[in-house]
Amino acid sequence: GPKSTVTGYWFLELKSLFSVVLLRFDDGSRDEYHNHAFDSLNWVLWGHLTEQPLDQKDREHRPSWRPILTRRSMFHRVKSRGTSLVLSFRGPWNRTWHEYSQKSGRYTRLTHGRKVVP
Repeated sequence: GPKSTVTGYWFLELKSLFSVVLLRFDDGSRDEYHNHAFDSLNWVLWGHLTEQPLDQKDREHRPSWRPILTRRSMFHRVKSRGTSLVLSFRGPWNRTWHEYSQKSGRYTRLTHGRKVVP
């Protein structure tokens, strides 16, 4: 989104099948929580991330050979301490996903191109 601290470098994207992307997380995080349109397997290659699931305990992620499974149903936000790099293998995309703002208490439904869906 517009306030995102993440830049994606796509190696391959076929949303109906899978995607491979290198994610660069700059220091910090967005305020909004979100889920994803896809399930993914992710490897932290560099840096230190804190995954902050909605209504769950925070999880720390550092470089490891073990992947991080992110289900499309997981509402979370991710905070980077400095710059972090993540290699992400994403499964097929659903048509929509959601963001949640704690400030407003509202969910926003999104589709491809981050377009708001009623």
